[in-house]
Amino acid sequence: MNVTVAQRPTSRHYLPARTALMALVVLLPCAILLAICIGAVALPVLDTLSALLSVSEQGQTTAIVLQIRLPRALLAALVGALLGVSGAATQGLFRNPLADPSLIGVTGGAVFGASLAIVLGGSNLLGFAGLSLVAVGAFLGGALAVVMVYRLATTEMGTSVTTMLLAGIAITALAGSFSNFLEFIASNEMLRRISLWKMGGLDGANHARVMLAAAVCLITMVFLPRHAQALNALLLGESEARHLGIDVGHVKRWLILLVAAAVGSSVALAGTIAFVGLIVPHIMRLMIGPDHRYLLWASALAGAILLPVADVFARVIIAPTELPVGMVTAAIGAPFFILLLRRGPKQGPW
Repeated sequence: MNVTVAQRPTSRHYLPARTALMALVVLLPCAILLAICIGAVALPVLDTLSALLSVSEQGQTTAIVLQIRLPRALLAALVGALLGVSGAATQGLFRNPLADPSLIGVTGGAVFGASLAIVLGGSNLLGFAGLSLVAVGAFLGGALAVVMVYRLATTEMGTSVTTMLLAGIAITALAGSFSNFLEFIASNEMLRRISLWKMGGLDGANHARVMLAAAVCLITMVFLPRHAQALNALLLGESEARHLGIDVGHVKRWLILLVAAAVGSSVALAGTIAFVGLIVPHIMRLMIGPDHRYLLWASALAGAILLPVADVFARVIIAPTELPVGMVTAAIGAPFFILLLRRGPKQGPW
């Protein structure tokens, strides 16, 4: 079976998908190098490259590059890739270019889990990938929310995407009310920690977290693109997808599982980072079209480029103080979202 939506009649002119992917592959190491060079202390490009290539050498520059900035840049790229590809899959699943991975409740549940861990005093490291109880609580909270949404949306007739959307909104609102209660009873120090965590940040990056994020990203990029043809078929409607031989229920389960694991891991490692899962797939869809065989990879690469660049802005806007990177992505994403609304439905990319 070979389902493609790239050849549908349209007046929009897209860039060649393979050319765009190659351009993104070239830009990715440039974005990572930029994130390593720029910070409170600017590092020359040649010195940075020398530090990266000469692991055995000791020195201030080498320590800054290898112990601080390289893990942070790599974690930013991996989290951006996970959010970008998850957004593309979610938009394909809901057949809505304005859909976001948070619609399935994972972000709201993660915020509640992290808030609960903070209020209960979860600041000690567990010794696994440098994760604190806050990160573990965020992952478990997100996973629990997704399970509840899926169970609510699943009946003997199958899983309804519409019911899943409504259940996700309800679970997100419920988790939000619990989180607000925890903030109400929290001390000033706990309240500040919750607020900073909700804004998203990469200051806790280390090599162990990078390895964990890389493992999740590898699993996601191995299995998620296998459903690209099914996502193309779902754009035509579930009935049409079934006529084309797609096991719609099986595809939905896999997509929800993969998106939940990717977003839950991202939130656990870096907090809530807004709008990346929305704007990155949408920009890529406007550029190369809605064919998920290319869109998933393009969204992952573009997310991996956007987040390190956003983190650079977060570190230099009011240097030496660092802004939460989620604040920067929200500042970028909100105007873009307004622009999408101004375009009107007839100018959408589907």
